[in-house]
Amino acid sequence: MKNPLYWAVLAAMTIMLMEQGLLVRSQGDYQSNNKVMDNITVRQRETVFLRCEQGNAVTHTAWLNRSSILYAGEDKWSVDPRVSLVTLNEEEFTIKIENVDMTDEGQYVCAVQTSSRPRTTSVHILVQVPPKIINLSRDIVVNEGSNVTLMCQASGKPEPFISWKFVSSSAGLVSDDEFLEIPSISRQRAGTYECTAANNIGTDLQTLNIIVNYAPAVTDGRDVGVALGQPGVLECEADAVPEADFEWYKNDRRISNGLDGLNIISTGSLSKLTFFNVSEGDYGNYTCVAINKLGNSNTTFYLYGRNAVQDGSGTSVGLHCHSWVLFIVFIPFLLRI
Repeated sequence: MKNPLYWAVLAAMTIMLMEQGLLVRSQGDYQSNNKVMDNITVRQRETVFLRCEQGNAVTHTAWLNRSSILYAGEDKWSVDPRVSLVTLNEEEFTIKIENVDMTDEGQYVCAVQTSSRPRTTSVHILVQVPPKIINLSRDIVVNEGSNVTLMCQASGKPEPFISWKFVSSSAGLVSDDEFLEIPSISRQRAGTYECTAANNIGTDLQTLNIIVNYAPAVTDGRDVGVALGQPGVLECEADAVPEADFEWYKNDRRISNGLDGLNIISTGSLSKLTFFNVSEGDYGNYTCVAINKLGNSNTTFYLYGRNAVQDGSGTSVGLHCHSWVLFIVFIPFLLRI
């Protein structure tokens, strides 16, 4: 290894020049023995090669990064395992940095000592980073009419462009800002929202869901005719978030499930009141009430009698009676034969 004191002095002189701005010039600027190369743009996690021209008269050479020596000739000073020597001969002195990150961005200097005088070559590394969404609003549950603000923040270099899309609708882009404002939200705006962060390196995408609560709204009830002794069903449907609980009433009396030959089955947005064997006492007005934490809604049904009665085989009972009457009428005629 060369004399550490020599390299320390050389590094100090180089750093002093860097701090005074003497090594930082526009691209392609050449002055005296200080050369500035074009910027090197590299993507995060790629490998960058730093090449420095040498010459026959070179006695000492080193690569420096800001305040530290990376390589002094063949001797590695950096403790970073990502930094390694590629080539060192009379023509070039090249090192590489693998898995580049933002911390590697900055100026690098190749300091060369010749038999006559020292010279330096500087280059600036620019690290580009793909977008990464780092702060996104969580899934939320709100009541209809509330004001909603969604936030999406992302890191990246160049700075990412942020956009919002309402996935649950064909409306497409809804905002091109970090914040998405939804004043007085309606149930139609419930669903999945997608945030996209993009730059010329890549894209990151994340989604969130909005649930909008609203009071029940029931479908208008209809009158239903059922013959005596036959089964019948009244169906009540309610649109609500969260799903509604159902209650059934006849006149002002609440109906209990399983009593008086009645059965109530509620699944999701639909409730059915089933009559196993309709009697005279079952005819009349019925009310279905749908309830959730935001309110309630109701509708009425009228169950009435119907003459068209069918037996279990699906054949009209009236038809059977008519056939027997005809048979009795024709008995005397048959006896004469």
